[in-house]
Amino acid sequence: MVVKPRIRGFICTTAHPLGCARHVQEQVDYVQDNNGLDQGDFKNVLVLGCSGGYGLASRIVAGFGAGASTLGVSLEKEPTDSKTASAGWYNNLAFEKQAEKEGLYAKTINADAFSDETRQQVLETIKQDLGQIDLVVYSLASPVRLHPRTGVLHRSSIKPLGDGVLDIKSVNVDKGEVMQVALDPATEEEVSDTVTVMGGEDWEFWIKDIKEAGLLAPGCQTVAFTYIGSELTWPIYWEGTLGQAKMDLDRAQRAISSSLQSLGGSARVAVLKAIVSQASAAIPVVPLYVALLFRVMKDQGVHEDCIAHISRLFGTQLKPGVEQRLDGSDRIRMDDQELTDEIQEEVRRRWSVVETENLEEYGDLKGFREDFLKIFGFGFEPVNYEAETDPLGSEI
Repeated sequence: MVVKPRIRGFICTTAHPLGCARHVQEQVDYVQDNNGLDQGDFKNVLVLGCSGGYGLASRIVAGFGAGASTLGVSLEKEPTDSKTASAGWYNNLAFEKQAEKEGLYAKTINADAFSDETRQQVLETIKQDLGQIDLVVYSLASPVRLHPRTGVLHRSSIKPLGDGVLDIKSVNVDKGEVMQVALDPATEEEVSDTVTVMGGEDWEFWIKDIKEAGLLAPGCQTVAFTYIGSELTWPIYWEGTLGQAKMDLDRAQRAISSSLQSLGGSARVAVLKAIVSQASAAIPVVPLYVALLFRVMKDQGVHEDCIAHISRLFGTQLKPGVEQRLDGSDRIRMDDQELTDEIQEEVRRRWSVVETENLEEYGDLKGFREDFLKIFGFGFEPVNYEAETDPLGSEI
């Protein structure tokens, strides 16, 4: 079949197998050319949420930067003869093929990472294949969670807090129109559900079960990813339902850190920079902020894409023996370049004057759209998008 992008809202319902493989290859190439790690810095790495974005980048850096054996967990849609898989399914396949070429252990479990059954499957795999884990990366990004203990299905909400409607500037990415959007505040139930889905409880479950099974190595590390961002996005992000979930991640970090003391281990939350992802594209306000931010950071020569950012995280903050750059809440701050006064002052200036007519001048919406399509394997020059392609991924 000839695979073309089919976009519905903030979701692309198709993915190109060879484009996804190319995306993985480019990230592998980057790590091999710009590696801040030494072989053996990480030996056995578990990545929860391994199929895209920062999770996939972490797996690539650990594997191809440090020679680590990697076990990944993600829930992805499999292909059929007439329908493509999700992009993450092709990413996982491409990663495993690349790892095999390099003689690296790589296994991916395609299952719900929130379930107790998946956790047991992972524990058995670690026992049989790896022995012990020295780094656990928690990078799950799901809008729903079936709670393994209660059986209740919780759905997250991206909403502001407070009593009144939030009126704030945003952009229609498809039409390129800057507009004001009115967002209703979250109910208490929506806040609670969002914390349950995106907070720290599941991270705690994972570390507790791995530790109790004796599968964490002495001195092990675990890191979960978060985003704080700029005051421009705080009303919908840090000061909204998402922020409540991220604060619960901080709570979990403290609890996990305490539990790992007996192993000489540590838990950290890493605050990362804004990127284009399926998640960020769905959050009102954020695409406009990202479009302005990217233009400013690119103009000033400090923009990092996903793989460059994670490579710097591993090389400067997670590498054994380094001194971590922590804030007052013991978070690793990787958003240092995004939040410099110089960058943020310019973004705020542009935010105050940007409108549909000058968006191309002040922002990088074209780059936002290109990055979005690349998530699904589209827009890579070496790929012939007019050619017949096997949706089962046999050509990867």
